[in-house]
Amino acid sequence: MWGPLARRASLYRRTAAPRLRPTVLHPHVPRRQSSTPPLSSASHFSLFSRISHFHQETRFFSSISVENHEDPPTEQLIPEGDESAAGFDFNAPNVFDESPNPGFENDDSIFDGAEGDFDGPVALDGNLDVEDEGLGQAKSNDPEKVENLLSLLQSRGTINGPLESNLEEIDLVLDDEFILKVLETPCIPGENLICFFKWVLKKLEFKSSKVMLDALVSAVCVENRKREAYDLWDLVNEINEKEKGVVSTESLNTLISEFSRLGKGKAAFYVFNKFEEFGCELNADTYYLTIEALCKRSFTNWASSVCEKMLSADKLPGSEKVGKIISYLCKGDLTKDAHLVYIYAKDKKIDLPTSSMKFLISSLSRIGAAKKKEEEEINKELDQETVSMALEMLSDYTDENRKHAIKPFSSVIKKLCWIQDVDGAKKLLLEMIERGPPPGNAVFNCVINGLTKNGSMEEAVSMMRLMEKRGLKPDVYTYSVVMSGYVRNDEVEQASAIFDEAKKNHSKLSPITFHTLIRGYCKLEQYDKAVSLLGEMKTYGVTASHDEYNKLIKSLCFKALDWETAEKLEEEMRANGVVLNGRTRALISAIKELKEGESGEISSPA
Repeated sequence: MWGPLARRASLYRRTAAPRLRPTVLHPHVPRRQSSTPPLSSASHFSLFSRISHFHQETRFFSSISVENHEDPPTEQLIPEGDESAAGFDFNAPNVFDESPNPGFENDDSIFDGAEGDFDGPVALDGNLDVEDEGLGQAKSNDPEKVENLLSLLQSRGTINGPLESNLEEIDLVLDDEFILKVLETPCIPGENLICFFKWVLKKLEFKSSKVMLDALVSAVCVENRKREAYDLWDLVNEINEKEKGVVSTESLNTLISEFSRLGKGKAAFYVFNKFEEFGCELNADTYYLTIEALCKRSFTNWASSVCEKMLSADKLPGSEKVGKIISYLCKGDLTKDAHLVYIYAKDKKIDLPTSSMKFLISSLSRIGAAKKKEEEEINKELDQETVSMALEMLSDYTDENRKHAIKPFSSVIKKLCWIQDVDGAKKLLLEMIERGPPPGNAVFNCVINGLTKNGSMEEAVSMMRLMEKRGLKPDVYTYSVVMSGYVRNDEVEQASAIFDEAKKNHSKLSPITFHTLIRGYCKLEQYDKAVSLLGEMKTYGVTASHDEYNKLIKSLCFKALDWETAEKLEEEMRANGVVLNGRTRALISAIKELKEGESGEISSPA
C-alpha cells in the first residue's frame, strides 16, 4: 500500500496548493451510482470501504483510483483473515475460516486489485491493522496522515513554518520500519529527510540504527548538493558522539564519494581520517574513493599517503578500480607511486586493463621540460630510473598484446634517445622488428636522430636503409635529420648526396631541408651554391622566408664582403613581397661604402 500513498502524495505535491490544508470530509454521490449494494464482511471490519468514503478528500486520489472505486465488488462474503495486532497479512493462510467459501478457488484471488482501496488504518508493512478483542486497538498510522507526511516531505520551499512543527501536528506512530519506508520514498529533498531524521532522533522511544542511517545517507547523497552533504556529515558526527557503533563503513564511503563528486577533496580526506574514531574498518573501496577525490583536486601528497596506507593494509580493489587508481596517480605526476601499485597488483595476479598499463608506461616515459625563467635542470637520473621501470613493464606484455602496444614502445624509445641511451633504443627497435609491434617511421626517425647526434652517421644511414627494406619510405624529416648530421661533421658532399635522393623521392620538400644544406655551404664559404640553392626552393614548393634571406645576406656581408650579391638578394626579396629589416639593409650599405672606399684609395695613387 505504501507505493500508492507515495505516488498520490507526489501527485498532490505537483498539483495542489503549496500549503497543507486540514482534512475536510465531503460526502457526496459519485459520478455513477452502481446498482449493486455494498457488501458486508463476516469479519470484525469491512475490507472495502463504503462508496462515500472514497470521496472524503478528492485531491489524494487520481482518476484511475476513482474509476476503480465506482463499482463495488460483487462477491457475497469475504473470508475471515488474520486479525492479530501485528497487522493484516494478505499472504497468511486463512486459519480462522473453518468452512472455506466454495465460491472461490483461491482465497487470495479476492484481494487482486484491492491495493490502495482500503480505508482502514495502515500498518508499517502496508496492510490493515485490526482490533483484537483481547489486546485492544493496535497502534497504527492512518493513510491520510501518512499521505500528509509524504506530501509535506516532498515539498521544497513551500512549507509554512518550521518543518518540525508541521511534523508534530500530523501525530504519527513511529517505529523502525515506518521510518525506513519514509527514508526510501523517492522525490523527497535531502534537506527535508535530514530534518525529519533529526526530529525522529528527539523522540525518547527511538534510537538510530545502521540500517536507517545507511538509508538516510544513500537517499541524501543522490542529489549531489553541497549544503545537504555538509549537513549530513554534521548529523553523522552528532549521532556518533551520542551512540557508538551506529555509523557504518558503507555510510562513510558514500559520503566520501559524494564529496568527490562535489569536488571537495579536503572534506573527503577528513572523512577518511575519521574511520578509526568512528570504529569503522577501511575497506578497498574506501582507499579507492579517497584517492579519486584527492587526485581530482590535485592533492597529490595526501593521495600518496593514502596509497601507501592501502598497500600496507593489503587492500587493493578490483582490477578496474586499480587501473583507475594508476591513472589518477599518473595524472597527478605520481608515476612512481602508480608503478608501485602496479607491482603490488602484479604480485596479487590482478589483471589490469590494457589502457592503464599503456598510460603508466607513457607517463614513466614522459619527457620533462625545464620551466622557463627558472634555474631548473632536467633530472637525468630520475629519467633513467623511470624509463627503466617502463622498459621492465614492456616485458610483461604477451605476444598477442604486443601487437597493439605501439604507443608505449614508441614512448620508451623516445625517452631512451632523450637520455642519450641510443644503444638501448636501437636494441629495443630491433626487438620490435623481431617480436612486434612493427615499428613505423616515427620510431625509426627517433633512433636515426639519436644516432646522428652521437655522430654515428654510418649506423644512421644503415637504419634508414633498414626502413626501406621493411617497406617504409623515408620521409622528408628522415632525410633532413641525416643531412643535418653530415653538415654537423662538415661532410657537406654526403649531405648533398642525401639531398639529391630526397628530391628524387619527394616532389615537395620542407624549408628545414634547404636550410640545413645552405648552412653547410655557408660554413665552407661556398656562397654561390648557397644562393643557387635558395633560388631552387620554389621548384619544390618551398617559399624562402625572411629569416632565410637575412641569414644568407649576413653571411655574404660578414664573411665574403659580397655586397653586390646581397643587394640582388634584397631585390629578390622585394619581388617576393618580403621586406628586409633595417639593420641588414644598413649592413649592406656599410659594406658597399667600405668596398667603394677601398677601391677609391687604390685608384687615386695611380
